[in-house]
Amino acid sequence: MKTDSAFTPLRLCVLTVSDSRTAADDSSGDYLAGALVEAGHELAGRALLPDNRYQLRACVSQWIADETLDGVLVTGGTGFTGRDSTPEALLPLLDKEMPGFGEMFRAISFEEIGTSTMQSRAFAGLANGTFIFCLPGSTSACRTGWEKLIRAQLDARTRPCNLANLRPRLRES
Repeated sequence: MKTDSAFTPLRLCVLTVSDSRTAADDSSGDYLAGALVEAGHELAGRALLPDNRYQLRACVSQWIADETLDGVLVTGGTGFTGRDSTPEALLPLLDKEMPGFGEMFRAISFEEIGTSTMQSRAFAGLANGTFIFCLPGSTSACRTGWEKLIRAQLDARTRPCNLANLRPRLRES
């Protein structure tokens, strides 16, 4: 990461999607919350919800309606089981998809977990000027997504370009 400008802290939320985890054992949500704070960002909200597309959509809709929030990190619900519903819940909220995120995530994951990465429906995009990143529920997948993709793009010092510096222009018409 090349740097030549000042760090700008962002206001981010973390949503864990799980039918089996509780606040006491949410290692993936804990990892993302800790990592973003350690990077200098503000944890502006956190929730743990079951795999229910309407509850997920309601929570994220409330967050993206808040123009002071910069992004939402979601962990869980991106697999193929009958209950996995994060893409179905949140893709309709996106104004723009970021196909490169899912493609890059799966390419990097292939080096770590082989062909099992085909089961990931990780994705990202933009909704009402708010970045949304959706990762698998495993803590190692969250670590991969944060450390190898998201952290640098949410850092205004990353060159040649980053998502953080786009924020003033995201609501242009």
